[in-house]
Amino acid sequence: MLRAVARTESDSERVIVAGPLDADLRERLEGEALRIYGRYQREFVEALGLCPWAVRAREDGKVTVRVLLEPGEGLFDPTIDAVTRIGADEAIEVGLLVFPRSAATRAEHEAFVSAVRERDAELHDGSPPMAMAAFHPNARADFSHPSRLVPFIRRSPDPVIQLIRRTSLEAVRKRTSDRGTAFLDPSEIDFGAMLETKAQAPLHERVADKNRETLEAMGEAEAEAILLAIQADRDASYARLADDADS
Repeated sequence: MLRAVARTESDSERVIVAGPLDADLRERLEGEALRIYGRYQREFVEALGLCPWAVRAREDGKVTVRVLLEPGEGLFDPTIDAVTRIGADEAIEVGLLVFPRSAATRAEHEAFVSAVRERDAELHDGSPPMAMAAFHPNARADFSHPSRLVPFIRRSPDPVIQLIRRTSLEAVRKRTSDRGTAFLDPSEIDFGAMLETKAQAPLHERVADKNRETLEAMGEAEAEAILLAIQADRDASYARLADDADS
């Protein structure tokens, strides 16, 4: 049986393709994981302007998305290898590692990312080239404070590690400090008013404030509907793959 169900903290369920994978199934699962993550990136993150550099980095060819198909208990070493390779390629500003076969809860995934972060720091004498963030499909919207909404914004269809080159982050911070929105395409998103009123706030706080404004204006139900549609696509897709493998 190649279908498993991962239960999350809120008792929702997520279909996972379990068991051994032959070459054909690996290729198909990787393709579906990339397609489904792409929907989240385009239809949620980019469409709502939730990451100020996402569109530009992708269009400039500075983003890589990689799918790791090892089962959860065997993910650590392949993840370290992927992080190291991405960090060594200075042409990449943003790396995304997608784990469609991980059954980890959000807390477990965050602990895994923390362990990967610590090991990566050790390998680079405390100065790793990439900053890391954990994304996970289980998170509810909490509008009580901008920072508490971050897990909802990071509600990717599969567990993900986002890698951002530290030098790129510093460049973005400097640009927003020196020249307002010069690094942004105004047709994509306008942070002008935010930067005018909160010029001294750190970049991550300004982005979080703007994201809460965006989602409050849209309405939680509409934002939730986008994510649920992508998650339904994920489960149907992975269930078909598992059924094909069993037939």
